[in-house]
Amino acid sequence: MEYVAQDAEDTETSYILCCECGVQIAPNPANMCVACLRSQVDITEGIPKQAVVYFCKSCERYLQPPSAWVVAALESAELLSVCLKRIKGLAKVRLVDAGFLWTEPHSKRIKVKLSIQKEVHNGAILQQVFVVEYIVQGQMCDDCHRVEAKDFWRALVQIRQRTGHKKTLYYLEQAILKHKAHTNCTNIKVIHEGLDFYYAEKRDARKLVDFLQAIVPCKYQTAQELISHDIHNNTYNYKFTFSVEIVPICKDQVVCLPVKLAQSLGNIGQIAVCQRVTTAMHLIDPNSLQIAEVSGVTFWRFPFCGLSHPKQMQEFIVMESDFIKDKDKYNVSGAGQLSTKHVLSDVWVVRANELGTDGQQYFCRSHLGHLLQPGDSVLGLDIRTSNFNDVNLDRMKADKIPDVVLVKKIFAETLHRSQKRKWKLKHLEGEGAGRENANDAREYNDFLEDLEEDADFRANINIYKDSSKIPVEAEESDDEGLPQISLQEMLDDLAIEDATGADGAAMMD
Repeated sequence: MEYVAQDAEDTETSYILCCECGVQIAPNPANMCVACLRSQVDITEGIPKQAVVYFCKSCERYLQPPSAWVVAALESAELLSVCLKRIKGLAKVRLVDAGFLWTEPHSKRIKVKLSIQKEVHNGAILQQVFVVEYIVQGQMCDDCHRVEAKDFWRALVQIRQRTGHKKTLYYLEQAILKHKAHTNCTNIKVIHEGLDFYYAEKRDARKLVDFLQAIVPCKYQTAQELISHDIHNNTYNYKFTFSVEIVPICKDQVVCLPVKLAQSLGNIGQIAVCQRVTTAMHLIDPNSLQIAEVSGVTFWRFPFCGLSHPKQMQEFIVMESDFIKDKDKYNVSGAGQLSTKHVLSDVWVVRANELGTDGQQYFCRSHLGHLLQPGDSVLGLDIRTSNFNDVNLDRMKADKIPDVVLVKKIFAETLHRSQKRKWKLKHLEGEGAGRENANDAREYNDFLEDLEEDADFRANINIYKDSSKIPVEAEESDDEGLPQISLQEMLDDLAIEDATGADGAAMMD
């Protein structure tokens, strides 16, 4: 405590005696020394020396009275503002200075050093320095409490795809994880035909819908339900639902395009194979190597369905494959763009279950000429012996419909390829996210094989190294001809190891 002199302009100082103890001092309005003033007057009286601040561990925010939660780092101006507002009685004094004193970050204690001034006897101004200690107590904020409850939501985004395979949904899951589009999501539920994302705010759900429109061809509808209405201030409380429907076409499906759509795409053949589904559907005509992209807007204007279901695909054995080097022999009836990554060839195939017997051989043209050799296995759709309920196919002429459409080459068995796989993916954590179903496990393995075979398909996906397989299998097996992902395309996964060297925490794969 010290005395602040008001007559600083006096050039000559005369001394007086303190009225209490008789010590010689400079004149002041109280005529008392600092020690006597300290013993008789305490300007910090009424100001608590201890206080409590509330901290949310989930979102790392502090409670700013009465109900606001703010983000504040240690020893920051925001935290100092929160601490000063917790002190009662500062309005009766003049705050000169405030600052933090160092404390252990994990001690749950915050110390603030304050300098205050106050007018006492006969206009004398005293200044005093003291320390206020704050105890940091944990308290969950309302937003985090609702998130932990997992039953509160104001906006719901329903993602649906009505198809027989989940390849597009698996691709969408990885795109959401890479771009962190599920931020501020309170809960995620995995259902049979899609995903449900729950949000506490409508604007967060709108951001996810905008992201879905930019990453996959889709359309959406909105609905709202009135929860409550306050007639006094005319406010309404709604729950919003966004229903997003993805095109019912997935990778490696055979489709039959409508006539008008095929003509608008450069007069491409109506029978086409879907190479991949990203921002648009990428189609290729196996008879001419003509490629085209169908956006979501175009699809909903001319809708069509896939001819092939994954269970309808059959395995064929290549008996003979001849390249068509002369482009004049291509059945190009339009002016569309031709693929430079594929080679057109005439292929003779036989069913795998009829190999070695007097089975019938089928002739077809395929865009997989750069991959097929005699004796290779390939998946295809037998149109001649299959029964389809498709209007566009019924309107086609019989001579325009091929007997067999080859879709993809079979490089090796699924079990053999999974053992050679040195990478993994992350997944969304939500209710029903497990893949205990055998059908889902088979479809997911097909999706992993598609990532290995198509570099363009995995461009928007984060692929992580599998540390449990890479050190064991140091040698490469390129002689087997299996499509693999190089180490340059893989990312290092975050793993925390304990003192024994074992993995203490690992990401869900």
